[in-house]
Parts: sequence; structure tokens; C-alpha cells
Amino acid sequence: MPELVRIWEDAACELHRMVVGPMDNNVYVLRCRRTGEAMLVDAANEHEALLEVCQALGVRSVVETHGHADHIQAVPAVREAGISVSVTAADADMLPSYDLLLEDDSVLEVGRLRVRTIATPGHTPGSMCFAVEGTPLLLTGDTLFPGGPGATKYPGGDFPTIIRSIEERLFARFAPDTIVLPGHGRPTTIGAEAPSLPEWVARGW
Repeated sequence: MPELVRIWEDAACELHRMVVGPMDNNVYVLRCRRTGEAMLVDAANEHEALLEVCQALGVRSVVETHGHADHIQAVPAVREAGISVSVTAADADMLPSYDLLLEDDSVLEVGRLRVRTIATPGHTPGSMCFAVEGTPLLLTGDTLFPGGPGATKYPGGDFPTIIRSIEERLFARFAPDTIVLPGHGRPTTIGAEAPSLPEWVARGW
């Protein structure tokens, strides 16, 4: 079973990460320490392991950062287990099934935690990031990685759009010490990535 690691915590919440599947997808579980309720971000793969985690940590909902195949393989299994799955309308057709649609700039409640939705199209038309209010945590899916934006060469991807999303919706809004938690690979920070934006624009990817 993939290792579940607690990567951040404070008095109110804790964040766990598990790396699953052939694409080494990061699956995150945000848990409210006061109520025990939790939310899983990206039901990517290895559904048996994810269901164990859901049961152990009190996961009641799943949100998808986008609809690419490597991020949604476990969606049918978690829905069958009675856990609701949410995705944006623009990416909903990529999923085999779902329960709820996510809208931009809304608040998801996880116990007493508040998670702000941020539409960041570009990698896919419906890509979305999630900011945990009162913490430095920003879950960016495949929109922002250490060293640049997510790929835009796939159908529905658009490089100028992802650059605009990153510049206007992430770099302009979040403090330099905000922790960026991507869909693959290691975390970074807004402060570490923002100075490189002109370089990314110049190289075109």
C-alpha cells in the first residue's frame, strides 16, 4: 500500500499526502482536527488504498482539480462507497460519473475548515485550485508546479490561458510564503515560483 504521510498540521487541520498510480499522482486528504471530517483531493488511482484512507481519516467528500484520466481512476469506487465527488462543469464530461459541480470563488466546508475554490483554466478548461482559509495551503492540481505551469499540449489546454490563471488568480492573490501543493512532485511556494513567470512566458511552456 502506498505510504500516507502527514505533511502539514496546525491546531485546526492536518494535510496528508499519498502518491499513487503509474503517473505518481499526489492525492491529498485535508482533515479538520476539531470534527474529524475530511476531504480528499483527486481520487487518482489505487482505489483500494484510497478507500482505506477514506475510512481511516473520515473522508466524506472528494474534489477533483481537473478531469484528466490519471486524476480520476478511483472516482467510481469512492462514489460506490457513498462518498460524493465534485468537479467543475467544464471538466465534468471527462469523468465517468460525479455528484456535484464546483463553482469558482465559493467556499467548501470540511468540518470547521473553509476551503476556497479558485478557477484556473489552462491545463484543462475546468481546472481548479483549492486554498485552505487561515492556512498557507494552496492545492494547485496540474496548474502550477515547481518550475512552471502544467502542460497545455493536450486537448483543451491553452498556454496563454494558464499563464493568465497563474498570474492573476494565484501570484496576484497569495503571499510569497503560500505553500503550493501540486498534482505531481514536490511542494513549492508562491515566492519561489513567481519571479520565473517572464521566463515561462518567453519559453512558451
